[in-house]
Amino acid sequence: MKDINTVLEIAEIGEPIAFAVSGGLDSCTITRWLTDRGVKAICFTADLGQPDEKDISHIGDRIRKSGAYSHHFLHLQDHFAEAGLKLIQAQAFYEGGYWNITGIARHIIVKGILEAMTQHKLSILAHGSTGRGNDQIRFQVMAHMLNPEVKLYAPWRDPIYLDKFQGRAEMIDFCQAHGLPIRATKDTPYSTDANLLGITYEGGKLEDLKTPSDFVTPTMGVYPKNAPDKVERFVVRFEQGRPVAINENQVSLLDGFKLANQIGGRNGVGIGVHVVENRIVGLKSRGVYEQPGIDLLSKCYRFLLQLILDRASQKMFDQMASQLGENIYYGLGFDLPSQMGFRAIEPVTNLATGTITVDIYKGHVTFVSAEDVPHSIYTKETTSMENIGSFSHLDSEGLLRILSLSARAKAHSRLTHSW
Repeated sequence: MKDINTVLEIAEIGEPIAFAVSGGLDSCTITRWLTDRGVKAICFTADLGQPDEKDISHIGDRIRKSGAYSHHFLHLQDHFAEAGLKLIQAQAFYEGGYWNITGIARHIIVKGILEAMTQHKLSILAHGSTGRGNDQIRFQVMAHMLNPEVKLYAPWRDPIYLDKFQGRAEMIDFCQAHGLPIRATKDTPYSTDANLLGITYEGGKLEDLKTPSDFVTPTMGVYPKNAPDKVERFVVRFEQGRPVAINENQVSLLDGFKLANQIGGRNGVGIGVHVVENRIVGLKSRGVYEQPGIDLLSKCYRFLLQLILDRASQKMFDQMASQLGENIYYGLGFDLPSQMGFRAIEPVTNLATGTITVDIYKGHVTFVSAEDVPHSIYTKETTSMENIGSFSHLDSEGLLRILSLSARAKAHSRLTHSW
């Protein structure tokens, strides 16, 4: 199945297209540009709980004023919360502690739009991802994984579009000339992408490494230095890997994320995370991230896993976590290796039951206690330095004799060397 390279090919086909829009500068520019060329753009916006939108309906207003043939919201917050939980359960972060908040969002967006395209009988999916970033790959690969017959169109790889727009400055001039309701200006210091799990900031002045991460004005909380001078206690109850209660109040998964965002954000957890990461295309990219709720919950979950996983299980889990984190970042969350990885950690997830209490202070999350952890392999009786339980120091004598046999054999064979 051949994808579409230019807007002229769409005109030849003569069909309306599905266009994934966020409501920002690119969305408004491309919607109007397509409309001016006679293309009917049926626009879809995924409602993922964007914290930077006070009223998400305004996105629809902006897109319709930009010339969209029609606009539709995809209400996917609950689905997205489930995807965020998969990240926590797999500890699937990417380089530098980035919680894949954009990568996992693209999986949910693409899946949701493809389902909507079936309902609207559309066969062409357009997106506004640039030719330098990760999202163009994610959209293309994920869409073809789920529907190999769908045709993809990316204006940022269309020579006709690029002949008119080389970057943000030309798009802003275009939108202002046509009276389009954009919020971006030439003085905007960075671009943002937001959802329930967090916000990514990149581009603009952040491309200069002399710009500190706290140059960004946070949306979901405060920087640790500005957090209250008071410890806040946080208690979360996990049952089979799911947070079911926070501070002794039952919560749905979606509400749990929202509450963790509030608590973590106001205490500086996961705010201003600076990462210079390796993009899929091979370029380095500097990002500053807000990810308060998922950062807080994942740290609590990690405290729980420490009690459950033995040495060999921990090593295997860490390997799968690293691979899954990379797969999600690359847009490969629907492929067979990712399915294998998520299935492989299910036995661990099923054992992850317990109540974890932490103290939060100026961005730090400190362990306080773990209670009611039925599958914990940690016991005071076997690890205590005091004279309790059935352990005898004399039992170690035989173990050390066996280990010493190997050490002596290596020494005699000159396989050891001091440094």
